[in-house]
Amino acid sequence: MSKSLFLETIKIEEGKVFNLSYHQARFSKTQKAFFGMKHSLPLSDMIDAPPTGLYRCRILYDETIQKIEYIPYTFKKIQTLKIVSSDIDYAYKYADRKIFSTLLEMHSKADEIIIEKDGYLTDTTIANIAFYDGTKWLTPLNPLLKGTTMTRLLDEGLLHPKKIKKEELANYPYVALMNAMIGFKIIKNVNIFL
Repeated sequence: MSKSLFLETIKIEEGKVFNLSYHQARFSKTQKAFFGMKHSLPLSDMIDAPPTGLYRCRILYDETIQKIEYIPYTFKKIQTLKIVSSDIDYAYKYADRKIFSTLLEMHSKADEIIIEKDGYLTDTTIANIAFYDGTKWLTPLNPLLKGTTMTRLLDEGLLHPKKIKKEELANYPYVALMNAMIGFKIIKNVNIFL
């Protein structure tokens, strides 16, 4: 059986590397958990940021960096979300994302899916999610993956964790997606199908 590869996706825009300390923390935590490494390589030494444009810096790694790519980025337009139940386990950001692509293919009429696990909403296949209750933004207490943007916004007090059921969605007039590339993006005129 082949060894697992892990993934970090980092935003680079006009030569600036975003949120690097949070990516470094997740990178180091993964290397320690899987390979017993106490000291990880500093990602800042590995990244050669393109000076212009918007890029997705894709880092594949195990004990060492296996590959770094700089891919021009365009945002995926999302207007329909479908809630799908799954027992998926994705606590670490694996490079193999077949389980997500399979779920998306099974529900191809929606632009994106929200994964429900153990009766509660978690994430989409590409982003953490948040719901606005009229006074504050709430994010699922137990996401599939603790994203770097979500972690930063929780640290800053801009998000509040809560167990959220699909039956409660009528209580939330706005939904937002967040990941390394899009930051915190409110999705306007979105339709969510149960």
